[in-house]
Amino acid sequence: MTELELSIKSHFGIIKPNELESITSLFRPETLKKGDYFLQTNKKCERLSFVQSGFLRIFIETESKEVTQWISTKGYFVTDLSSFIFDKPARWTIQALTDTEIYTLNKRDYKEIINTIPQWAELEKMFIIHCFITLEERVLSHLSMSAEERYHFFFENNKELFNQVPLQYIASMLGMTPETFSRIRKNQFL
Repeated sequence: MTELELSIKSHFGIIKPNELESITSLFRPETLKKGDYFLQTNKKCERLSFVQSGFLRIFIETESKEVTQWISTKGYFVTDLSSFIFDKPARWTIQALTDTEIYTLNKRDYKEIINTIPQWAELEKMFIIHCFITLEERVLSHLSMSAEERYHFFFENNKELFNQVPLQYIASMLGMTPETFSRIRKNQFL
């Protein structure tokens, strides 16, 4: 079973093998070069993609700074969900931090899945619930953990990122200044 198939099963719930094949056949391989944009703020998001390899940064530019919301890595889906589902302008910019291989499902094919898979509404609901739970866990960690605890938890679960993406993006994602991040990182090795 491919990583895409495994990920669909884990995000969408129980899917029959023939339905899984129908869904995965709609995804098309795509390559983004380092620096390429998957999506830019205020554009409409027309695709949902699965990261096969590489890193994509999801961020927004405010008047005073850039705020990194997430760094998508291998095995994650990436989109601006609000834009993709509700046809609104995207809030987020999504940019490749490295050369990145993705499998992409365009919005037209996404909408057609309901005609192929009768219980799609239930499966889609499971995907949205999974996304919401992930968001809740991030909010909980920001509200209940100190900066040091957030750093250590993220480090233990994402060690590969620390040598492959600019650390200021990780600091922003963890809700801390680069100075605080550096201090915590330095203390970790003392």
